[in-house]
Amino acid sequence: MKNIKNRVLLLCAIAFVSISCNDILDENPDNRTTIDSPDKVAELLVGAYPEAAYVTFSEPFSDNAGDKGPNATGGSDSFRTLNERMYFWEDINTTDSDTPTNYWNAAYKAIAQANQALVSVEELGGGTDLDYLKGEALLCRAYAHFMLASIFCKAYDPATAASNLGIPYVLEPETVLLGEYERGTLAYVYENIQKDLEEGLPLVEDNYEIPGFHFTRKAANAFASRFYLNIGEWQEVIDHSTIALGGGSGVGEIRDWSNAYAPATYAEQTALYTSSSLEPANLLLVSAPSTYSRYHYNARYQMNNSVASAVFFDGNITGKSWSFGVYGSSDLYYNIPKFQEYFKVTNQAANTGSAFVTYVLLSTDEALLNRAEAYAMLGQYEDATADINLSLSVKTTGYTSSDELTTSDIETEYQDLAADVYTPYYGISTEALPYVAAVLDIKRTVFYNDGLRWFDLKRHDVEITHYDYLGNEFVLPKGDNRRAIQIPESAQSFGIEENPR
Repeated sequence: MKNIKNRVLLLCAIAFVSISCNDILDENPDNRTTIDSPDKVAELLVGAYPEAAYVTFSEPFSDNAGDKGPNATGGSDSFRTLNERMYFWEDINTTDSDTPTNYWNAAYKAIAQANQALVSVEELGGGTDLDYLKGEALLCRAYAHFMLASIFCKAYDPATAASNLGIPYVLEPETVLLGEYERGTLAYVYENIQKDLEEGLPLVEDNYEIPGFHFTRKAANAFASRFYLNIGEWQEVIDHSTIALGGGSGVGEIRDWSNAYAPATYAEQTALYTSSSLEPANLLLVSAPSTYSRYHYNARYQMNNSVASAVFFDGNITGKSWSFGVYGSSDLYYNIPKFQEYFKVTNQAANTGSAFVTYVLLSTDEALLNRAEAYAMLGQYEDATADINLSLSVKTTGYTSSDELTTSDIETEYQDLAADVYTPYYGISTEALPYVAAVLDIKRTVFYNDGLRWFDLKRHDVEITHYDYLGNEFVLPKGDNRRAIQIPESAQSFGIEENPR
């Protein structure tokens, strides 16, 4: 039976951080805790989700950020450095919370927990009584690797995946400290993600006290929806999205901006947005060490006037306004109420501790819009339009049945869209393009400052243009190597190959 001491070895090794574990490993062996019950495996899985933010660097990476100018001074020195370098697509090697390096370390720590849980399940004898633990562990391992690949690798393309660099796909708990790792190929990573996902999905159950922080059936299917969207298996996207939406159309399952958020105060909106009990749209949440709630509104490279107009102020395809409002007296402070901080005090006398923020990782809103995109790719335009209308119906001010879009409305709205704006590896037909564009536009607003916009831009290989305060133009072209964030220096020091530049 493996013990907590061995797990510490694993965590120190897999995070690739050049720190000393001696203080922990010097602990009296008599104090070791043995993982000898299902409850202890379940406790292990609490830490099998990456406890780190990615919105902090993926949002300024995308077209959801603009330069507010030198008067926007929000953030610590390290946060301002992160915010600026991500806006200009520069490599960064700091290890503070909210950085790519921190996400890398947190994700591999989560993978280590998942792998130990899988071994512990086997050591407990396995069997159907423990399948729910095995299922959650497999889903956690697949999700963490998928997010690492989405951030640190090039976009998936089956034509190049066998030659593009992946990330280390770790399948076993560590038995030696600081073992050797290879990145392998992106094809290998995706093959293993799919294997873990498809093996774990049927085993997942819903028996959690706080289901919002675990892979329930709905959450697992929402993750499957996102994964299959990336590899272009459209019917799988539809099937898994429908399960994530409760098996039906999604009515009553998605976030209701018009009736639940618009009448509420700022504080009430932030509390509801990440609620695990009051908001049915939230399928998977994580509480992560982060200071983002302090700076998301006044960071320099965030929502300026140009972004606010494109994403919110100009309204949506119905011709009406979005019902989730922008707060702030000027673009120096423009923001959407999505974040609140929990400060965990570790020293009462000194009043010191750590800031935590809860982030939405998976939601029914994403599942619905993934399904709409998949319908469009299969030529089922009426179904795609129905999902688009459902999303808009609870996110548009003063929406009535007369605002329902027809297929003709959507085709007319996007008739002048250039065919080379969205260029995913699987291609988009001329007929499907208006519907895909409509979905991506809605997702840009719905998931503003959730960090998802970058993944859509990367998947569709969209060219991005940023401007500084003086009007100078900076372009991230299609296919640019910088679309894969650089591997942390600490990982490179252990032999992990860096991304080409």
